[in-house]
Amino acid sequence: MLNVYSVKMGFRANIPPTTSVAVPSGDGRLSAPAAVKNTGPITGLVKQFAPERGQALEIASGTGQHIVKLAIVKPNLNWQPSDIDPLRIASIETWCEDYNLSNVRPPIILNATEIGWSSKFNNQKFILLVNLIHLISEDEATILISEISAALTPGGRSIIYGPFKRNNKLTSAGDQTFHKSLIEADPQIGYKDDAWMTAKLKEKKLRLLKVVSMPSNNLAFVCEKPRL
Repeated sequence: MLNVYSVKMGFRANIPPTTSVAVPSGDGRLSAPAAVKNTGPITGLVKQFAPERGQALEIASGTGQHIVKLAIVKPNLNWQPSDIDPLRIASIETWCEDYNLSNVRPPIILNATEIGWSSKFNNQKFILLVNLIHLISEDEATILISEISAALTPGGRSIIYGPFKRNNKLTSAGDQTFHKSLIEADPQIGYKDDAWMTAKLKEKKLRLLKVVSMPSNNLAFVCEKPRL
C-alpha cells in the first residue's frame, strides 16, 4: 500500500504546497503559521478533555510548536512527540530545548499508518493527532484509528483534529478549494466525512464523547477507549 503519510513531510512531489508550510531558521527550528494560529484552541481542548496523568503520545508533531505548550497545560502527563520526518524531529528537539521541559521525552520517528506500531505504545492515557487525516487515504486512516485504539489503555482518550466534510458536504469555500487541490494531487487523499469518522471510531472500539467545532471550520473528535 502506498504510504501517503509521507505526503505531509514533503517526501512526495504530488501534493499541494499549501498542505504544510513551515519556515526554517538557522538553528534547525521550523515555524508554521498554522501552528501559531491553532495552538491556543488545541491546548484549550487538551486541557479540557485529556487526563491529568500518564503517558501521552502526539502523532505527527510537526514543527514542535504544539508539544511545548501541551506540556505546560498538562504538566503531569509524560509527553512523547513523534514524526516521520527527521527535519521535523530536529525542530521538535530545538523547541523543547528552549522550554527545558521535564515532562517531554526526546522525539521519535513514527509512521502511524503502519500496522503494528501500537505494540510499542500500549499504555497510552492520551493520544493527540492534528491535521493528518485529510492527508492520508481511507485505508491508512482506518489503520491509524485502529492502532490508536490498540495503543490506548482502557479509559484512555484521544483527540483527532482537522478539516472534515459534514454530512458528506464541504461547508466553506476554503474547504472546497483545499479538498480539490488534495484530490487533484492524489485521488486517494482528501477530506473524510464526519459520519465516516464516527463509524470508524465505533468500529475500532472507541467511544465518541464529543465532536467539537474548532476555528477555521475544523472539527475535533474526542473519543475514549471503554474500560474493561
